[in-house]
Amino acid sequence: MLCRPSGEMLGTTPVFTAAEPWLPFAWPVVAAARASLGLEVIVLRLLDVLVRPSGTPDLVRYLAEIDAVPPIELSPVGADDVTATTPEALRMPWAEPGGPTRTVQWAESKLAERGIALTGRPAQVKSWNLSNLWMLPTAAGTVWLKQVPPFFAHEGAVIERMSRHAVPRLIARHGDTALLAEIAGEDLFVSTPEQRNAMIDLLVGLQCDTVGSIEELLGIGLPDWRLPAIAAAGSHALEASAAELEPNQRTAVSTLIDGLDARARRIEACGLPDTLVHGDFHTGNVRGLGLELTLLDWGDSGVGHPLLDEAAFTERLAPADGDSARAHWLQVWSKAVPGSDAAEALRLLEPVAALRQAIIYRGFLDRIEPDERVYHRDDPATWLVRAADLLAADVAGR
Repeated sequence: MLCRPSGEMLGTTPVFTAAEPWLPFAWPVVAAARASLGLEVIVLRLLDVLVRPSGTPDLVRYLAEIDAVPPIELSPVGADDVTATTPEALRMPWAEPGGPTRTVQWAESKLAERGIALTGRPAQVKSWNLSNLWMLPTAAGTVWLKQVPPFFAHEGAVIERMSRHAVPRLIARHGDTALLAEIAGEDLFVSTPEQRNAMIDLLVGLQCDTVGSIEELLGIGLPDWRLPAIAAAGSHALEASAAELEPNQRTAVSTLIDGLDARARRIEACGLPDTLVHGDFHTGNVRGLGLELTLLDWGDSGVGHPLLDEAAFTERLAPADGDSARAHWLQVWSKAVPGSDAAEALRLLEPVAALRQAIIYRGFLDRIEPDERVYHRDDPATWLVRAADLLAADVAGR
């Protein structure tokens, strides 16, 4: 569905095919619209999607902006489509007509202040409820433009705070928007055991540097994931997804929440300090070549127990790889804090980490517009069930 930067609705294009089935990626849609229909578009947001039983998107409709007369015939705007550009309180600024252009113009001005000229057209990479991502070709190399929701707006400040570590190099930032230098290599969704161990080493070293800095981190906007602090959010996540859980699962999660204070005291006795938590630490959020690694995507970060990061990392790995990574993780922390009991802390944290994941996804659903909730709709219940199962295993193993 096409609109002008003013918000005027124009109509819907014929069906065309894009190569990439992952919905947030804008670049294949932009490329296919150019090749198939002769259109130069900016993808604003997802409108609706039909999904095959396999989970692969079949027919997707986006709202896209165009600033020229379309060279093709469009289907007229339907009665249900008139409101596509009507203001929505939870809509991200880059999902509004004219929003992405304003962000790119900000980036161009910041580069110009530094004497850096563009050498080509900015390329839209991703547009969804959690980020607006562009690639800018410049005389100084590729620059990445990233805009995030208000609840991730601390990302630029965290990167700046941790700049002496292997994090992206910040060129400029303002509020929810940052300019970042290119990082050599590739995102390591596929990684070797040596790389995974190096990722864990990188994270633990970075976390050790934040011991004693919790109030500073909270002051720049990071959420508080220490156990007593997440009880209210956990109760809200449970209430919102209660109908999707079995009665025994609801009871188990409620028991976990009620016992957070006591569990926190047991975890504290294990001897590991609260630190910066990455929040979405997995191999795909690490980029590099060989063992030269950079840890990306700090929007999910918060403060809490450092082993909260274990859940997202190991759940994406094969069981044997997860066990190996976990063993290395515990070894590194045992060396970092002699006399601590990282293994017991991890055991006690496992259901809490799953609860935190449910809280995060519930927070997304509460703070993004209805059309885009499809991305996270099932995640809170999935993680609440995981928390219930882990609590049951914890109780059975005592």
